[in-house]
Amino acid sequence: MASDRGPKTEKSAADALAFMRGVAEKNGWRLNPDPEHLEGLAEGFAKNHNRYGFYQCPCRDSWGDPERDADISCPCAYCVADQAEHGHCYCGAYLTPAFRISGKPVRSIPERRPPELFP
Repeated sequence: MASDRGPKTEKSAADALAFMRGVAEKNGWRLNPDPEHLEGLAEGFAKNHNRYGFYQCPCRDSWGDPERDADISCPCAYCVADQAEHGHCYCGAYLTPAFRISGKPVRSIPERRPPELFP
């Protein structure tokens, strides 16, 4: 996909993980304690950033357009509601402090993104 947004800087999984840590810290959230889960997400975030130019949720299909995908740009528009209801977000990256302390496992939760926004 050609981009007119200027030159892209390639991101590594380490870059994506640093981004995720910053998002968690800024919002008072906790990261998922499972290193394999976090590594997989970080790799997906890096891949999507390198493909689309922004950190798009790695567990959702994308249009590849920052405007059309604004709702799934990390942290996604559904993150707070998912945490309020389930204690963690859809992809399981971000947990509420209470959920983290509980020791409960991250589980699959329903998709909040309206079907009309799917590619």
